[in-house]
Amino acid sequence: MVLERALIRIVDGQELEFERSLLAAREVIAKAPGFRSIRVLRGIESPHVYLLLIEWDSLEAHTDGFRGSELFGQWRALIGAHFDGAPLVEHYAPLPPG
Repeated sequence: MVLERALIRIVDGQELEFERSLLAAREVIAKAPGFRSIRVLRGIESPHVYLLLIEWDSLEAHTDGFRGSELFGQWRALIGAHFDGAPLVEHYAPLPPG
């Protein structure tokens, strides 16, 4: 399992439109092979900043599979117009039990 962390700044005043668009975008990403789950949080101190936590089966499921697919184009078409700059994306892997 790999956790994708995407920090997204939204254009001021477009937060509600982004959230509405995200409802449809969730349905798109859910179709991606290797997708497990998505959790979205909105900033308290900075309500125009959103944190997306997306679980994938593997790094490749996200980077090669989803990002290289038509689904990614659909995803970005739904929410990308609301972005205020490029999202900051990083990936994390769990530590082994011990």
